This record gives sequence, C-alpha cells and structure tokens, in this order.
Amino acid sequence: MTRLQRLYLRSAIAVAGGLVIGIAIAGILAYRSGLPAGSTTAGRPDLAATGISPTQSPAAMTLHEERRPIAELRFEDGAGRSLTLADFRGKVVLLNIWATWCGPCRAEMPTLDHLQAMLGGQDFEVVALSIDRAGMNVVDRFYAEIGVTHLARYIDTSAKAARDLGAYGLPTTLLIDRQGREIARHVGPAEWDTPSMTTFFRRQLGREASAARPATTTTVDKKGSPS
Repeated sequence: MTRLQRLYLRSAIAVAGGLVIGIAIAGILAYRSGLPAGSTTAGRPDLAATGISPTQSPAAMTLHEERRPIAELRFEDGAGRSLTLADFRGKVVLLNIWATWCGPCRAEMPTLDHLQAMLGGQDFEVVALSIDRAGMNVVDRFYAEIGVTHLARYIDTSAKAARDLGAYGLPTTLLIDRQGREIARHVGPAEWDTPSMTTFFRRQLGREASAARPATTTTVDKKGSPS
C-alpha cells in the first residue's frame, strides 16, 4: 500500500460519517446546483468518469505543447482579501482546486503542504484553492486536523473558479507560469512531494528562470572582433 493509499484510507474513514449525514440532510443538493458537470449527486467529483483512480499517482505532470491562457479567477485569502491569479504574477504556481468533502483531495493535502515547505518562496507557490460553500471555517478545521502549516488559505465559495477552469473532477491541479498561463494539468490525486515530482518542478523552475533572463547581446568592435 502506497503512502497516498494510506492517506486516502484514513481520510475516507474520517469523512465517511459526515458525508452520510450531509447527503441525508440534502445540503449537498443545494451545493450541486453550483458545481460543474462531472460531479456526483452527492457533491463529490465523479473520478470514475475521468478515468482516474483515487490512488493513482503519476511520475510527473505532462506539459502542454503550447501554454494556455487562463480565465481571470477571483477568490479570497485567509484574511478575507479579494485576490486574482494576477496577484501571483512572477511566480510559478501549482494551483490545486479542492474541497474538504472530497476524500482524494484530503488525502493528497499533506503532500502539497510538504511540497510548499520544500519549494515555496519567491519563485514558487502551491495555491490550494478550496471551493467549500461552507466557508473558511471548514478549511481552518481541516488544516488544523491534519497539521497543514505551510499552505496559505484560499477559498472560492461560489465554485466559479472550478467552472471557469473546466475542473470537472476534483482534485484538479494546474501548473501556471510566471505570466499566468497554464503549462500543465492533472486531474485526480497525486503524491506531489515524491522525488520525481520535486525534480520535475525544480526543472520547470529552472526553465522559467532561464526564459526570464534578458538575452545576451554581442557587440563588434571596429576591427571586427566580438566583445
């Protein structure tokens, strides 16, 4: 059993009782009206429809052939301040769309927290964007429960960000370049802090840094020698 499988099993046990009660109350039905297609009537992502196993972990994300523009997303941070992806320009961002009622999302969160601890800083940030309609309090409780200490808190209670991104299964994770363009995407959970993953991100950070450097110019003196 892999580490992600163990995390998923513990997370599934922890949330099973709450999900049964929530479904019976029908609060999820009200939530479903605001979710993108590809979600179950229980308000959880239909991962089977995406062909992604809850325990599947890729060696690395696959880069798009061309970088893709992203819709302007609006969300809030833990202090209630309004943000957009433009506020992260200049950084490479790993944007993870998740929710506390999504078992696979909960299972992978410690690996995202560890990735942020290893690589987060001026050049890179993991942006874990919750779409919980219940608000930031449920995110705070979950972070405290599993000991998330490195990820900042971000939330979009409207779930509009997920719809605008075409995030039809949860979790959905996008790699975004310094100019706010989508470099790669992965649907489903993953172990984001494995050596292969961290190597992939470090290489991508190196490529982005190289692309940001101004081109070196060569001048020629009067004798025709480069200088």
